[in-house]
Amino acid sequence: MGVLCSIIRFENLQELKRLCHWGPIIALGVIAICSTMAMIDAVLWYWPLDTTGGSVNFIMLINWTVMILYNYFNAMFIGPGYVPSGWKPEKSQDCMYLQYCKVCQAYKAPRSHHCRKCNRCVMKMDHHCPWINNCCGFQNHASFTLFLLLAPLGCIHASFIFVMTMYTQLYNRISFGWSSVKIDMSAAKRDPLPIIPFGLSAFAASLFALGLALGTTIAVGMLFIIQMKVILRNKTSIESWIEDKAKDRIQYYQTGEIFIFPYDMGSKWKNFKQVFTWSGIPEGDGLEWPVREGCHQYSLTVEQLKQKADKRVRSVRYRAVEDYSGACCPVTKGVKTFFTTPCTEEPRIALVKGDLILATRGLKHWMYGDKVLDSTTDGGLRYRGWFPRKCVEKCLYDSEMDQPADGEKKNR
Repeated sequence: MGVLCSIIRFENLQELKRLCHWGPIIALGVIAICSTMAMIDAVLWYWPLDTTGGSVNFIMLINWTVMILYNYFNAMFIGPGYVPSGWKPEKSQDCMYLQYCKVCQAYKAPRSHHCRKCNRCVMKMDHHCPWINNCCGFQNHASFTLFLLLAPLGCIHASFIFVMTMYTQLYNRISFGWSSVKIDMSAAKRDPLPIIPFGLSAFAASLFALGLALGTTIAVGMLFIIQMKVILRNKTSIESWIEDKAKDRIQYYQTGEIFIFPYDMGSKWKNFKQVFTWSGIPEGDGLEWPVREGCHQYSLTVEQLKQKADKRVRSVRYRAVEDYSGACCPVTKGVKTFFTTPCTEEPRIALVKGDLILATRGLKHWMYGDKVLDSTTDGGLRYRGWFPRKCVEKCLYDSEMDQPADGEKKNR
């Protein structure tokens, strides 16, 4: 009994709650439908017990399913790895190069970012993925990327089986007359009859599974290409964004700086080995990283601090003139606002008339910024998110904050 309790720990049971989310439910549902229908159709099209080809086809089909689920659950339950609570660099003077996370009560290690969904600072955070209901980061980047590769490959195999099954089954049911083509879905015109009956419902189910498989191949395949691009450059999606903002900052202020991304080893193979290893365990501890010549451990974090300071300078102060409930697609704020809601998982912030907001970026009908709840201090408590433009107006009386909106350059 004691051994059983040591295996089934409370933390493991808590992790199972990750399955109770729309992302894993949909993802596992698609895998289950495509895999089940592919196995049923494989029996109809290429009976596995009679020929070597049929056996290999069926074994490969099962193999795709096992490998997809293995990497999927690895990405979900192993997780990205989190910065230890209370972490700080060994040298106290290095703290000046790092941001401090008030939520985690620790310094943000290089390449780490705080995830609002996980409520933790994640090591080498790439993004929070709703399909695994977890972050993609240091420890599970390889498993997540392998899942993105195997899922389209398995779906391509399944799609081929669906097409061949529907073709062969319909071919045995079609009769050509002088003026019409008739399809008899009641029974096949051959002996022996198939072990699994293929009627109208089976045809509809195969067609539906084919649509799911093709859609998954396109959508997940594109995500795989995006992930491989950042991996071969030894970046994350967030770091690519930071690099773009660095170029924008340098161009805006005409400082003449040259920003060099510190973690690109200069070789795609070396960058690849930073994520994929034979043991399946990524190199390093997720806190310290090898850097290219001419850079140091805190080259990127120093740039982040510069961007944070720049963000405060270039933010624009607005005052709420209408209430906003925080709805993702507000019906009462106009048709254009409703249909142009930002396609992102970033939160929306509710507004009450009179609220103060510091906007940092925006779209035509939406803005993103911080709602200041305690304006008595410079670092007052704030909520960050999107809100409709029509709900706010610029505070013209505030000369210090009278900067160009949405990152537009000043007229010089």
